[in-house]
Formats: sequence, structure tokens, C-alpha cells
Amino acid sequence: MRLRIAHRSVYRYDPPAAGVIQVLRLTPRNHEGQYVERWRIDVAPDARLAAHEDAFGNITHVFTADGPLDALTVEVDGDVETQNANGVVRGTVERFPPSLFLRDTALTQADTAIRDFAEKIRAASGGDVLAQLHGLLDRLFEDIAGADNDASAPAPAPANAAEAFARKRGAPKDLAHIFIGAARTLGIPARYVGGYFCRAGESADSGHAWAEAHVPGLGWVAFDPSNGFCPTDGHVRVAIGLDALGAAPMRGTRLGAGAETLAVAIKVDQ
Repeated sequence: MRLRIAHRSVYRYDPPAAGVIQVLRLTPRNHEGQYVERWRIDVAPDARLAAHEDAFGNITHVFTADGPLDALTVEVDGDVETQNANGVVRGTVERFPPSLFLRDTALTQADTAIRDFAEKIRAASGGDVLAQLHGLLDRLFEDIAGADNDASAPAPAPANAAEAFARKRGAPKDLAHIFIGAARTLGIPARYVGGYFCRAGESADSGHAWAEAHVPGLGWVAFDPSNGFCPTDGHVRVAIGLDALGAAPMRGTRLGAGAETLAVAIKVDQ
């Protein structure tokens, strides 16, 4: 599948900021099943982007912009060719052994409820690692992603996996955090993935998140609990981390006091 991605982020500052520093994780890498044909990042006001790789091998760009700034715009435009690998992830940059991804974070820490949930999945699966992971995927989709939530009375955004699990609702990043926390409880290395998703024949208007878990003898396998299946050729993998903070598309700081607002527009088309 050939996907075109347009991603626009606009920060506004009141009063104007004296300057900003930003780190971008907005550039996907090539690996089996994913080839980046064209990718461009533009910043306004104009700034020099310094390309690096972070500890996980994600492509990053760092820039500073001097003020006064009342607005900052970051635009991404690119084309990516994808193929369905049935969730199996190969050809990626791997800087660390899988055991590193057993490390908990504040966003993925499993509480008693998540641990009990994971243990029930383990018991039902007979202890097979891949069966446990598919069990987590199916149950999270049934219990949270597919739940009949009242959209007219949205709950506050969960701050971590335990809060999202207790509320039985959450965004894709929240379900990814629950999946990761549950998998790590079972002794299975798991990590967060940030990227884009588009169903065949449709367009998407937001970013996406899912998880990858390490299966002995198979390697890293991706799971998308918010959709209830393993990632397909509609997924574009951009960045990984221990949690959403480590794979955040944009993180930075501004110089000066005042209010900051952010508006994001994303379009993914086949």
C-alpha cells in the first residue's frame, strides 16, 4: 500500500515566547515491509534541523528558534510504501537486548487489576507466549476499545495504564500502555510504537499508537489493541520507546512565561 501522510502542528504563545527548543521524532525508517519514498519536514519560522539518532535508533531532528514568537509551525509531508508482514517486525535498528523492554515506567506500571488480568490470560493460554499476547490483544479490544462508552460524557484523559484500565476507556496510546504493562507482568519484553494508521480504502485524521512484544524464536511482533489485530500495511511505524514519552513525535520547551496552545492536523490517505 502506498500512503501519503500530511502532519501539521501549530504552537501558539501568549505572550510571545523568547525562544523554543524542540526535538522531533517524526521521520520513519526503512525496514522489511516499509519503505520511505519521500519525506520532508518544514518549520516556520525557518530553523536549521540537526538530524540525530536517539538511544533507540529513532531518527530525531533538533532545532532552536529565537523569538519573539507568537506561533511555531511544524509540517510533515511524505509517501511511504508498505506491505503486510502479519505483525512480524524485521530489519529494524535494535540497539538493546529485548530484556531492556521489561523495564517499567510511570505510564506503563501494572497495578493489581492489570496483573490479575494478565494472569488470567496466562492461565487460559497454557503458557504459550504468542497465545498470551493474542489473548491480551483480544481482551483489551473487547473490554476497552470496543466498549460502548458514552461519548457525551468523556472522562479525563488517563495519565497511566492503571487509570485507563480502571476506566475501561482510553486512546490508542492508553491501550498500548496497558498492553505493555500486562505483557511485562508476564515476563514478556514489550515496547511502545508511535506512528500512523489508515484502513484500506479509507483516510485517517490522527496519529496512532500500538505495541511490540518479543516472542522467542520469532522476534518482535506488533499488536494494535485499539483495533484488535496485528498491524497491517495500513500502519506506518515511526518511533519506539519504553512508553509514549520516549516515542513522542514532538517534545520541547519554550523560553518565557505565558500560555501555550497546540493544534494538530493529520491526514493519512491511500
